[in-house]
Amino acid sequence: MPGLDHNAQTSEPAADDARVFHIHEVIDQRTVTTVFQPLVDLAGGGLIGFEALSRGPAGTSPDRLFAAARKAGREAELDWVCRAAAFRTILATDPDPALTWFVNMEPRASRVPCPPDLAGIIDEARHRLRVVTEVTERSIADDPAGLLTATTGLRAAGWGVALDDVGADAGSLALMPFIHPDVVKLDMQLLHEPDEPHTARVAAAVGAYAEASGAVVLAEGIETARHAATARTMGATIGQGWHYGRPGPLPAHARAGSSLPFIEPPRLSVDTPFTIVSRKRPVTRTTKGRLMPMSRHLEALAGDGTQPPVLLACFQEARHFTPATATRFARIAMHSPLVAALGTGLGTEPAPGVHGTAFGPNDPLVGEWNVIVVGPHLAAALVARDLGDDGPDRERRFDFALTHDRALVLEAARALLPWLAPATSGELVSAAGSAFG
Repeated sequence: MPGLDHNAQTSEPAADDARVFHIHEVIDQRTVTTVFQPLVDLAGGGLIGFEALSRGPAGTSPDRLFAAARKAGREAELDWVCRAAAFRTILATDPDPALTWFVNMEPRASRVPCPPDLAGIIDEARHRLRVVTEVTERSIADDPAGLLTATTGLRAAGWGVALDDVGADAGSLALMPFIHPDVVKLDMQLLHEPDEPHTARVAAAVGAYAEASGAVVLAEGIETARHAATARTMGATIGQGWHYGRPGPLPAHARAGSSLPFIEPPRLSVDTPFTIVSRKRPVTRTTKGRLMPMSRHLEALAGDGTQPPVLLACFQEARHFTPATATRFARIAMHSPLVAALGTGLGTEPAPGVHGTAFGPNDPLVGEWNVIVVGPHLAAALVARDLGDDGPDRERRFDFALTHDRALVLEAARALLPWLAPATSGELVSAAGSAFG
C-alpha cells in the first residue's frame, strides 16, 4: 500500500499503518458482517424489531473499524458498506414488513454518493424495510449541515430517526429539538445510576420532549428484570439489552408483536427569527448600545450550568464579531454541544469550536441581530432588525423583541438550520435521497 512505512523506528506507527492497510481490505472486499439485537415492548414483551450491529473480520468492533477508516479517509464509504451489509442480511430472510430495523449512520455519508455496487440493495431496502436511522449527538456538533441533509432525506423516504446515547453527554439533551427524533435512546449507564441527579435531569428532559412530540423512549443496556422496571420509571416503553437477547444472527420467521410509530417533524420556517418572533411578541425600538447588555446576558446563559445549551447568533457582518466576542464564543464552545455564528464575511470557524456561516449581501439575515439559546430546561431569544441608521455604531437603532417561550424560541432556532447547511431544502432532500440509490 502506498505510504506504508516498513522502516518505522517504533512499533506504534507500524501498527497504525497495518490497521489502515487492513481497513482498505475490509472496505474493498466488503468483509463486514451484521449481528442483530432484539427490541421489545416493555409493557407486553412483544417484539418491536432489531438493531443491526456491524462487525469486521474476526469480530472487530465498529469503533475500531471506523477509527481506522477515519484515519484512512474512507469513513463514509465504510458507513455505506455497513448499512448495505445489514440490509442484505435482513432482506435475505424475507422479513415481516411490520418489524422496525435500527441502523446506525454517519451523517457525513450523505455527502458521498453510494458506491455503485451497493446501490441496488440500498434502494431495495428503501422500498421494503421500515428503518430507524440512529445518529449521535457527536454527529450534530461535528457536522450539523451533514446531519440536516441526512435526516431531511431519510424522512422524505418515510424512515425514522433515533438519537442514540442520550445522557452519555450533557449536550445531547439540548440537541434533541433540532433533530426531533422519533426515538430517544437512553444511555445504558442511566440504568445503573437511577438515583443520581444527572439521571433525574436526563429523564425529566427526555420525558418533556417525548410528551410534547409524541416520540418514543428506548432504554439500552437492560440486563435484568429490575433494570426493565427502572427503565419504565424513566419513561421508556421499549427495551434493549441482554435480558431480551444478545447480539447474534437473525432468528428465523421473526414476527412483530408491537408497532413503533413515527412522528411528524416540524417544518422549517422560511421566515427569519425576527419575523417569527415579532409576529407574536411586542416589538420595542432602541439603540445598539442598549441591546448589547441583553445580548451578553443571553450569551452568559449559554455558558452556565451543567447542561450547556445550544447558542446560535447572527452578527450581520463579520466586523461585529469582534475579538472580544470571538473569545466569549470560543469559551462557550468548549462546553456547548453547538455554537454557531452567522454573518457576511465570516469563515467556517470564526473562533475555535464555533461553526461559522457566511451569507450574501442580499440575504434577509443581513439586517438582523439575533441571539438564540436553547437548552433542556432553558430557551431564550433576542431578535432585532436594523433600521439602517448612519452615525455612531452604538447609536444605530433596532426594533427588537425578547421571548422565553420555548415553542417560539425553537421555531426561531430551527429557522437558522438551513443557513448551517450549504443547500436549499429541496437540495437537501435530493442529496440525502442519493442514499437510497
